[in-house]
Amino acid sequence: MAKQAADLPLPALTLDPAAARPLHRQIYFGIRAAILAGCMKAGERLPASRRLAQALGVSRNTVLAAFEQLRAEGYIEGRIGAGSFVPCHLPDEAPLAGPGGPRRDPGRPARPAPAGRQPSARAQALARGAEPGPAARAFLPGLPELELFPFQDWARLLARRWRRPRRDFLVGAGAGGDPALRQAIAGYLASARAVVCEPGQVIITAGAQQALDLTARVLIDPGDLAWVEEPGYRPLSAVLTAAGAVLRPVPVDGEGLALPRGPDQPPPRLIAVAPSHQYPLGVTMSLPRRLALLDFARQAGSFILEDDYDSEFRYAGRPLAALQGLDDDRRVIYLGTFSKVMFPGLRLGYLVAPPDLVDSFLALRALIDAHPSSIAQAALADFIEDGHLAGHIRRMRQLYGERQALLIDFLQARLAGALQLAPAEAGMHLVADLAAGLDDQRLSQQARAAGVEAPALSGYFQGRPERTGLLLGYAGVGIAEMRRASEILARVVTSYRSAPSASPAA
Repeated sequence: MAKQAADLPLPALTLDPAAARPLHRQIYFGIRAAILAGCMKAGERLPASRRLAQALGVSRNTVLAAFEQLRAEGYIEGRIGAGSFVPCHLPDEAPLAGPGGPRRDPGRPARPAPAGRQPSARAQALARGAEPGPAARAFLPGLPELELFPFQDWARLLARRWRRPRRDFLVGAGAGGDPALRQAIAGYLASARAVVCEPGQVIITAGAQQALDLTARVLIDPGDLAWVEEPGYRPLSAVLTAAGAVLRPVPVDGEGLALPRGPDQPPPRLIAVAPSHQYPLGVTMSLPRRLALLDFARQAGSFILEDDYDSEFRYAGRPLAALQGLDDDRRVIYLGTFSKVMFPGLRLGYLVAPPDLVDSFLALRALIDAHPSSIAQAALADFIEDGHLAGHIRRMRQLYGERQALLIDFLQARLAGALQLAPAEAGMHLVADLAAGLDDQRLSQQARAAGVEAPALSGYFQGRPERTGLLLGYAGVGIAEMRRASEILARVVTSYRSAPSASPAA
């Protein structure tokens, strides 16, 4: 039951012991509201803490806690031997109360927003392409092994940089990122991916998603045509749509993006591809297709966005050179990330821009947020130069290959006839094709409710899905967890198949 202080100059002070807010905070907000509303004037004395506690039926310590907070924020001042008073000058935030009275108490619910309000079309496009927040559990695609990362080496490098930080680390790197990291990435890409670039072309971003957004902002004007893979990465399509691009989904077959044929094809401004390991199908673009794509882009005057998100993990055949390394016309914008080879929370990625576009990328990068953490960039440069990154990738490549084989064995033993898995030459996930009559969207929802991530393949198509299945990440899943998650998924699929509504005739 609410209780009000009677016979005291605090009309706004009413306590409710049943409220979620602690009593001392209720007293604090009540006295502050009375002062801001002018119910208590400058120089006026507050009731003694003992008297106020008795009037409100609370302990004196509760009142003293409220007084201490008010005093710390400048709403009251203490005078030795005299008590607490309202000061002549209130805190700077007091004028925000406005002529109509005190500002809203944070604990009081706000009025409903006016009906009909809508965010911008850009915001709505981005929201439609947003994916659910990551749940670090089986079988989340793209989740790396986290327990075996060399955190001791990483912590030592961070501590070394923090022990004697350079002044520019504390002020912040330039928009392009830490020069040492740009140099290290350029060297790493040259040796590991046959990317041809100078350090000045490397621009550090807060993950690959920001690199996608930067590219769309630099290259796309409203109405520009952009080709995207079908099926493809949904956040990419959302970013391009939000930038005003008109999307044309282009089918992906066993050799990668199948270029549209015909003399009347309007030239796209941008062609977005993941040639090393297409997402979600996992297809690697053949060399003839790569050369054909580069030739088409040259003749059409198009740019190519190459998303090279997990190319380090290839288990069969020789490593493939990046599309950028084959580009003699400098039309490829190359994107990479450390989220897959290290850990997603690092939030460091990069793009390699053609020389004539570097200034445009840097200018826009500076407007967005200037740069990620300078210390993390410096430590990452050391991590690369000291050989830790290459060693970690080498160990994970072997481990992920073994886990892929285990996942196939586990699921084929439990779900033969319901889904089909085949080994993949690269990547961190597999596509499980479903038997006829199985709805991948419903299965994905039921699996998530049971504690297993298995995104539906059909959700990656913009048009009518030509294939259904489940995406199953294996890289970050240990043997025990993989066995447990396989059992859960098997129960979900078996239960779905036995339900009457799951039959094709239903």
